[in-house]
Amino acid sequence: MTAAATLERHPGKGDSVVARVLRRSRRLLAFGVLLALLGVVVPDSGQLPARFALIKLDEVHGVDAADHTVWILALGSDARPGEAFLGSRSDAIQLVGINAKNHHAVTIGVPRDSYVDIPGHGRNKINAAMTVGGPQATAQAVANLIGIRPDYVFVTSFKGMINMVGGINGIRVKVTWGVTDQGQTFRPGISKLSGVEALAFSRIRHGLPRGDFDRSYDQGQVLKGGLATVKSKMVRKGFLERALERFARYTDTNLNPIELYRLAQTVLQVNPKLVRTCVLNGSVGYAGSASVVFPNVAAARALARDVRHDATVNHGC
Repeated sequence: MTAAATLERHPGKGDSVVARVLRRSRRLLAFGVLLALLGVVVPDSGQLPARFALIKLDEVHGVDAADHTVWILALGSDARPGEAFLGSRSDAIQLVGINAKNHHAVTIGVPRDSYVDIPGHGRNKINAAMTVGGPQATAQAVANLIGIRPDYVFVTSFKGMINMVGGINGIRVKVTWGVTDQGQTFRPGISKLSGVEALAFSRIRHGLPRGDFDRSYDQGQVLKGGLATVKSKMVRKGFLERALERFARYTDTNLNPIELYRLAQTVLQVNPKLVRTCVLNGSVGYAGSASVVFPNVAAARALARDVRHDATVNHGC
């Protein structure tokens, strides 16, 4: 039925129909301007100080997945000033599944000291994979361990995370264990964290009951809190367009502007209340003189079978 026909049959609703059409037209126009802007910005992003990288891996379906589920490997680089953030160790490793149809998501934390096979480089801590083969090597190591291959890899630097959280005026995060470390004190409960605080919270492991495992859990909570904060701001006119423009300025990516926009829309389909935070289990031991985590591969594969096609945890994690 056309808008005119609707006006004839429901005259009292005429203003709302016209308003909706006009709002949609304005959004499409704004999106067109955004694409034009990103088309200029993205190719030149390498000239700016990159704080993020977003890589679509080869031979993946991404947002076109038939089961509506997209997998993103989120990595926090341990790069120090002057070091290449795509060639340093991964301080955080989170495999994130997103289902745009049922609005569920799951974060699977991989303890950074997990001792695994790194393709072509023997056995080592999984956080070393990026130093020998970049984000792609880390993605392959995670896929071999869990049994789910990521569609995308997102990498942030320390400075990138601080600015990302600061750019949305902080995030609200659930703190499970009270601890003081990294020059910060965190108490149990819901806390609003600044960029500096969110980075410190994501890196703490000393004082946590299960060390590396609990740190991975906290990192998942940061992702969940960040999503909830962004979702709450989506009611603001132009928020997504401004966020994408700023993101593109500081991001090296092989996604075109339309792919970037579609991926952002997919992520924003998630209901933060339906995000499940999981961590791969294992045992702590030694490989030579190095303290490592021996992951429970059978449990990791069981979790993968549960969540692979719908990003929904049905049997616990």
